[in-house]
Amino acid sequence: MNRICGGRQERQRPRVGAPDATLTPNAGLAAITELCGRLGVIEALDAAVGPVKQRDRGFGAGELLTGIAAAQLAGEDFLAGLDRQRADAAGQQITPVPGLASTTAAGLARRLTPVQWQAVESGLAVVTGRMLSLLPVQRAAALADGPVTIDLDTTDVEVYGSKKRGVAYNHQGQRVGRPHVAAWAETEVVLAADLGDGTDDPRATAPDLLRRALACLPAAARQPGRVAMRADAGYFAGQLARAAHDAQIGFAIGARRIAPLWRMLAGVAGDDWHDAIEMDNAQVAVAEYCPGWWPANTALLIRRVLLEPGQVSADPRSRRRRTLHPDQRALPIPELAAAGPVYAYSFILTNLDVSSPAKAAAAEHWYRHRTTVETGKPQCCHSRGSSALSSVPSRSVFMLAA
Repeated sequence: MNRICGGRQERQRPRVGAPDATLTPNAGLAAITELCGRLGVIEALDAAVGPVKQRDRGFGAGELLTGIAAAQLAGEDFLAGLDRQRADAAGQQITPVPGLASTTAAGLARRLTPVQWQAVESGLAVVTGRMLSLLPVQRAAALADGPVTIDLDTTDVEVYGSKKRGVAYNHQGQRVGRPHVAAWAETEVVLAADLGDGTDDPRATAPDLLRRALACLPAAARQPGRVAMRADAGYFAGQLARAAHDAQIGFAIGARRIAPLWRMLAGVAGDDWHDAIEMDNAQVAVAEYCPGWWPANTALLIRRVLLEPGQVSADPRSRRRRTLHPDQRALPIPELAAAGPVYAYSFILTNLDVSSPAKAAAAEHWYRHRTTVETGKPQCCHSRGSSALSSVPSRSVFMLAA
């Protein structure tokens, strides 16, 4: 009776054997392939870069970069991952660039010149324009006519192996590559990028990166007065501010906590502080401070956040402890609790309009969202072999994968 009434059912038994070649774990690549086709990604890259071989056969620059980016999206970290993708018979039917081998990709990458690598940015700018043209009219107008924000950011990504090219040891003793990107924040699209090593200072190349990013914005969005750039304290340099000023765009650059800025706090009165937007126990104030060689309309925006003594680490190397006023930073925790209010300070140099408390709070709130670039910025690979993706001397692979 139990069998008739559908009582206890037998558990499905697993089967051990060869995988089914008609199935693929990367079915999502079908959407990527469709998107690449509609946007003409490969064709735009080939047109911008030009031929990379004397004979017009095999893979070109567009297929090289698109194929590597697709492999990264499928979870691969090494050039050898291209060979794993080739072994996936079903996956090859839906990938944007079928048949790309690791040895082929490495050989093609060596053929591209620095000028051709930079030309990839122009090809991707064409793709971005096509993307806007396919959006609903209201969404495209909101992006093109609304505020346009360019975020600059960099990160260190550790690699392994003594034969890696274009990497170096950073201050932490790690052998790293250093992707350096400029992203259009409202669309999370990377406009321009560089790939340096662990000793490269991003401030040296940031002005050129900003200019290239502006050139890659759609013409409708690249209007004076609508574009603004924001960057953290790693870009604290006058040349970047001057580049933004010359391009007639706003800027907000984090300032390093140097002695002159700490002295500025003595001139900020208690009623100069006003509540920050969407941040508990935080206040914002404005001070007149313009470092040498910065644009004359630069102002200093200061944010302070009230902390409990228990929120501060006793370790002097603690990142949060470094945000305290120098008079409090050296105090032990018990004495810190008795020293009065404990604030964490941040300093921002900007040419935005901060003439009123409301405008200052709005500028600080906007600047605080620069960290969105960190969630979408391209990543180098944790490479362990000579065939790792990081051995490809290209910043543009990371732009595509983003």
